[in-house]
Amino acid sequence: MLRVATDKPCKLVYSFAKHEYLGFLIEPHIVQLNPDGDFSLTYQRLFTSTAKEFTKWLDPTDFKLIKLLEDVEQDSIIKKFYKKPIRATEFFSKNWDEKFYDAVRPKIEQKLSDALLLLRNKEVYVMSKEGWPVEKQIHFAEEPATVLFHFRRNETETRYFPTIKYLEKRIDFMFKDAQVIINHPAYLLLDDVLYNFEQDLEGKKLLPFLNKRFISIPKSSEATYFEKFVAPLIEKYHVYAEGFTIHTEKHEAKPILKVVYVSGGVSEIQLFFKYGNYVFAAGGDLAVTVRMEKEDDNYVFHRIKRSLSWEKKKLEELLAMGLTKQSELFVHLEVAQVNEESDRSFSVFDFISENHDVLIEKGFEFEQDTSAKKYVIGSSKIDLEIKEKNDWFDIEAIVQFGNYKIPFIQLKHHILNKKREFTLPNGEIAIIPEKWFSQYGNLLNFTEGDEELRLKKLHVGLVHDFANSELATITMDRKLQRLSDFDNIEEIAAPINFKGALRPYQKAGYDWFHFLQKYNFGGCLADDMGLGKTIQTLALLQKGKEEQAEQGIHTTSLIVMPTSLIYNWVNEAKKFTPKLKIHTHTGTFRDKNIAVFDKYDVVITTYGITRVDIDVIKEMYFHYIILDESQNIKNPSSKSFKAVKQLKSKHKLILSGTPVENTVNDLWTQMSFINPGLLGSQTFFLKDFVQPIEKKKDEEMAQKLQVLIKPFVMRRTKEQVATELPPKTENLFFSEMTEDQLEIYEQTKSDYRNEILKALETGDYSKSPIQMLQGLTKLRQIANHPALVDADYKGESGKFEDVIDKLKSVVEAGHKVLVFSQFVKQLDLYRKYLERHHYKYSYLDGATTNRGKVVEEFKAEQDIQIFLISIKAGGVGLNLTEADYVFILDPWWNPAVEQQAIDRTHRIGQKKNVFIYKFITRDTVEEKILALQNKKLRVAKSLITTEDSFMKSLSEADIKEILA
Repeated sequence: MLRVATDKPCKLVYSFAKHEYLGFLIEPHIVQLNPDGDFSLTYQRLFTSTAKEFTKWLDPTDFKLIKLLEDVEQDSIIKKFYKKPIRATEFFSKNWDEKFYDAVRPKIEQKLSDALLLLRNKEVYVMSKEGWPVEKQIHFAEEPATVLFHFRRNETETRYFPTIKYLEKRIDFMFKDAQVIINHPAYLLLDDVLYNFEQDLEGKKLLPFLNKRFISIPKSSEATYFEKFVAPLIEKYHVYAEGFTIHTEKHEAKPILKVVYVSGGVSEIQLFFKYGNYVFAAGGDLAVTVRMEKEDDNYVFHRIKRSLSWEKKKLEELLAMGLTKQSELFVHLEVAQVNEESDRSFSVFDFISENHDVLIEKGFEFEQDTSAKKYVIGSSKIDLEIKEKNDWFDIEAIVQFGNYKIPFIQLKHHILNKKREFTLPNGEIAIIPEKWFSQYGNLLNFTEGDEELRLKKLHVGLVHDFANSELATITMDRKLQRLSDFDNIEEIAAPINFKGALRPYQKAGYDWFHFLQKYNFGGCLADDMGLGKTIQTLALLQKGKEEQAEQGIHTTSLIVMPTSLIYNWVNEAKKFTPKLKIHTHTGTFRDKNIAVFDKYDVVITTYGITRVDIDVIKEMYFHYIILDESQNIKNPSSKSFKAVKQLKSKHKLILSGTPVENTVNDLWTQMSFINPGLLGSQTFFLKDFVQPIEKKKDEEMAQKLQVLIKPFVMRRTKEQVATELPPKTENLFFSEMTEDQLEIYEQTKSDYRNEILKALETGDYSKSPIQMLQGLTKLRQIANHPALVDADYKGESGKFEDVIDKLKSVVEAGHKVLVFSQFVKQLDLYRKYLERHHYKYSYLDGATTNRGKVVEEFKAEQDIQIFLISIKAGGVGLNLTEADYVFILDPWWNPAVEQQAIDRTHRIGQKKNVFIYKFITRDTVEEKILALQNKKLRVAKSLITTEDSFMKSLSEADIKEILA
């Protein structure tokens, strides 16, 4: 074959060529033109690699076509199915069969049909047997042809044949050497014209008739033939029949939802459409569906016209409401899974319950899978009414499932035990909507009564929650309603003999105490450190004394507190309520005859003394029992909790800046002290609240707990109320380790890392996180000063030098500074340094006995500017507004404890700006703890973490990050 010259005239043509194995293909050829403009015998096949040589004879469509047709060229097909080099003859002789052809040909035809759409304005030819690409030019038909299929049935046979109509004329194609070039969509080459067809015709429907007038179906086979072949043909094409009947029918359609229950699996909703008496599954793409019936010897085909656009719209309505389509083949709809723990076998019932009325409005009808139990399909609702009575709330409620109504109390057991199926009196099964378990579970957990539901008055928080929703109608005393937001609580005149003035927020707390008193509720004042919880309480007790004096009666109240706070309470009482007669029941030589209590208005004692003297103290009935720093009773198995639970009084209050110190479980003991029964039993509280909130970070349960306790917990932060406080500035100060320090740190880290990573691999770590805690504590101590772990260490510490440097500059400028550390050994290092360099200082740790004297010295003496304090001993109860600098030497696991330390000076009475310096050793565990803390504490601001619980919350990835 001669190569075409690029510098002489030539033309690109497209040729139909019949491949021995692949069938008809289209090939692009460049053909040299003779001087007279005719085609010469010089030509060559064009590929993408050679096309650019003939650019001036091609347009952009030609380049597209060349690439498209190259994909179906013989060598390209072979490469796709046979990765090694092979000759074409060998490939086809070894691999080619009918099955292979059926798999490959449709892919080829898809490319060819795409090419034919681009070829309408190009020159197309049929190739000669010798391979000349321009044997005979062919033309595209001007418009699609139509096919009519004829059936003529008589007593012995049914004859079947098609006729073709083009431009309103019937064309004769039988015995005319016509050829089906592409099967789907069909292209027929007849008399140099290429025809395409309406109705998405398949060429194989014409193929038998290219050389045959008709096909005959004997009587014996007609029933099967009519069902398998004729009915589908009538669905897709025009059919003319003699000897049987075709009815075309139009009906108003209805969408049907069939509920299919799958026990232990994912239940679904199947969508169908009903046209008259005919039901079709959604998802079909046929505008006409045919149903055949036989009447005696006559066949009737019913052509039911369907509105596919309307059907699609109904499906889209369901998808927009939250259902998801699981398969492209069948329209089986599921409810999108929101909660991983929800039982998906019932989710479709929840969907229908919530959307039933809307679905009915949109015209949907419901059916149930007859093979399953009989379930109620319909909307479900509860009409709930809560009415306040003298000492409780009455709950009246009726539940409606579809058309059935039952008393709400009958569902109590099911909702509390999360049982979804409820059997109605008629045997049908109602599915309790999943959201009812969260909406009403909390309420039912605390209700009493078998015949009627009642709620204790102290569960007013639950009632308020329903009042703020659309779930219930509430009838309640307006004054009691105010308890939910502490607004508009009745103002009570301040006590006459109170010295000084209560700040507005302190007056609000004082009024709230009286409100609780009126309704016999206990309360927890949880104001930030430094906002004056002591003062608000003393004002309440002074007012009580004055009111009782008018009635000629006298009572005694008891306040229990940590030993460290005795001094503070006595001093504050002297200052603000000097008329209150105070008795301190403390000391080794205290009088255990409680008859002396009667002479006083207030008895002050400690948790330790209460434990020891409980047998005598429990004999007295007090007016108020008040627990300060009530987190001291957080452990339900502790002697302190067991002791205070035995105390008797008319009213109870607790005071704490951190009622939740370690875990949410801390709340149970404190709340059950002030309002027994408020949070249910301890086992219930652990299972239903503590575990979901702490282990699963369940925000919904945290919200429910908040609802229960909110009326009885008043908490104000300094940011909210103490606007007169001067600003505080927090600074992170990063120190570098010395070389000696770094060497010890890295060696220790390496030892612990190997141990801990090994424990993680074997699974031993989860059994003993104490090993991790010990390792991290040691690393933290070295980050501060290696002398904390090695008494013989003679080197320096980067942080120690930085702290001393900063301490000197603060002292020289005339400021007072609080220096906090949780390591007493570390305080001891600074203590020795200060003594060596003749600095005066105050010192307080757990072993300090004369706390009051030490505090007073620091406050009063100008030349004592440094106060070294152990966090565990001095984190609460101290008022040290004389200091305006706070040094925090080591970061704590518990940021709330850090805050308490800062609050020793940043509290009411502070007039100066407060500066806080947190010293962190760079590239150590201290830096990583800070980052981890921030990440962990985002989960629940209310949960304050201790070392132990912080350790338990660390994931394997966290541990590896710390030790990296």
